[in-house]
Amino acid sequence: MKQQTLKNAFTLSGKGLHTGVEVNLRLCPAVENSGIVIRRTDIKGNPELRALADYVTETQRGTVLKKGDFQISTIEHVMSALYACGIDNCLLEIDGCEFPILDGSAHYILEGIEKAKIVEQNAEKEYFVVRKPIRFQLPETGAEICVLPDDHFCIDVHIGFPSDVLRNQYASLSDISNYKTEIASARTFVFVREILPLIKQNLIRGGDLQNAIVIYDEFLEQNEFDKIADLMEQPRRDAHTMGYLNGSLKFDNEPARHKLLDVIGDLALIGMPIRGKVIATYPGHRVNTGLAKLIRKEIKMQEKQCPEYDDSIEPILDVNQIRRMLPHRFPFLLVDKVIEMTDRLVVGVKNVTVNEPFFAGHFPNEPVMPGVLIVEAMAQTGGLLVLHKFEDAEKYSTYFMKIDNVKFRNKVVPGDTLIFRLELLDDIRRGCSQMRGLAFVGGKIVAEAEFMAQITKNK
Repeated sequence: MKQQTLKNAFTLSGKGLHTGVEVNLRLCPAVENSGIVIRRTDIKGNPELRALADYVTETQRGTVLKKGDFQISTIEHVMSALYACGIDNCLLEIDGCEFPILDGSAHYILEGIEKAKIVEQNAEKEYFVVRKPIRFQLPETGAEICVLPDDHFCIDVHIGFPSDVLRNQYASLSDISNYKTEIASARTFVFVREILPLIKQNLIRGGDLQNAIVIYDEFLEQNEFDKIADLMEQPRRDAHTMGYLNGSLKFDNEPARHKLLDVIGDLALIGMPIRGKVIATYPGHRVNTGLAKLIRKEIKMQEKQCPEYDDSIEPILDVNQIRRMLPHRFPFLLVDKVIEMTDRLVVGVKNVTVNEPFFAGHFPNEPVMPGVLIVEAMAQTGGLLVLHKFEDAEKYSTYFMKIDNVKFRNKVVPGDTLIFRLELLDDIRRGCSQMRGLAFVGGKIVAEAEFMAQITKNK
């Protein structure tokens, strides 16, 4: 799939949940591979920060990003909506230190995105593919969130409180395409007993019954209950009547659905969509972003994830088809099959066996595949990428013009399966192609290089 951005810009205006200050948030199209970038237009120089878990500093009643003097709060609802819509690149211009709370859900954000429309870009979309369980826990609270291998993104959430009004609730999203109807309109919530402590901490100054579900579950004296109503500029009510002060809910499990919305928004801070199943128990911003930071560490350790390889799936090109496209023959044909091919990307496979002729001398007592042959195998895979564009590919060959930035990170030995990922760095011009190649073994990069090659018609 390709990366996506907005077709048109649009603006959302409203007060911040915690500051109570009126702010304007403008969502704008952005270039490929830029990610979600937040720009403070109210600060001299208009500083920017990419929305990543690396910059999370606070998680009390909202997710806060900070780098130096740059700080932005309550970003999770916008991040959740962008993630659900599959938007990879977007510039968020804000004239304050907090995103507007709107109605406490992602409804109006999603509505704005739909009106602005989404456009596809040229660059390939990258996923974080979950290959093993990743778990983050807060033992002191019992909160836990984990992500498990799955063939698509899905999420289950369980919440529970010591409350007669809100005890255990569950919410599930089996397909992100159902986000609009099942999750987007679920509002944030707060207990009446939490309001005074939060106000004393200079939080929720913009909170009211229009942007949050308010839950009254522990009796307060009437004068104390009236004091809270006056602070929030709401009508006074009978302190003996427990329940939801907003009246009816949009869903029976609206609080759980909103927690699910928040989990998506916080996990969006890994910087790419997830292919896996998320299970969250008693989630909150602290545990959500804790998992996001763990995943960010995994991503930074491995610049690119190894492509998925299932040897039971029919290849796009088998060795006989490869032989018709490449002039190489034994002992120099170093690609066994191609498992993925787009206009700009190719993934090839080489099974390394002890019968390779070069192992006889490299080295007799410790067989190691020569680095130059790993580079050659990457180049052959890249050749298949450019040659598959020709109907009569067998009439063309590719020749090295330049090889740059070659690095070897680990040795390749008999029994290894090499997976090559080659991607065009630019469009093919005047018969010249430039691409970057990565070679993986066991999910880890073992070699990398950049190539320039000339495509020439055979004489």
